[in-house]
Amino acid sequence: MHRHGYKGRKFNRERDQRRALVKGLADSLVKYESIETTLPKAKEIVPYIEKLITKAKKGDLHNRRQIIAKLQTIASAHKLVDEIAPKLVGRTSGHVRIEKTRTRRGDNAQLARVSFVDDLNAAPVATAATPTKVVKPAAKPAAATKAAANIEEAAS
Repeated sequence: MHRHGYKGRKFNRERDQRRALVKGLADSLVKYESIETTLPKAKEIVPYIEKLITKAKKGDLHNRRQIIAKLQTIASAHKLVDEIAPKLVGRTSGHVRIEKTRTRRGDNAQLARVSFVDDLNAAPVATAATPTKVVKPAAKPAAATKAAANIEEAAS
């Protein structure tokens, strides 16, 4: 049998099990912001999560609903759209990295860490898309009391 035109890895699982596996890995990546799994699973999850991040950056209702459908929990979908995506505005792609870590002791499988490239714990950088809030200094208390006294004198 030829191999042309076939996409993705089978992982020795049925189709619904494969979909659940990728969905669960993506959900864990959003929840914990870094996961360790086998290298083939890591390579399979990266394009999946990149597409979700692209949709999360748009942030409208339609894309939010598509993200909810592609992740296991609604809470992780909201976290991706509301917390993670605004911190990833500096890039158009390449939001996730794969680092080979070690080989597993039991079966000598190559493990890899999948994590976001940008530091998500840092404060979000203000860009043209996200305007900064300008804080005006408060009025001096002495001037405010003088104005209030003048108003009271004028009223009486």
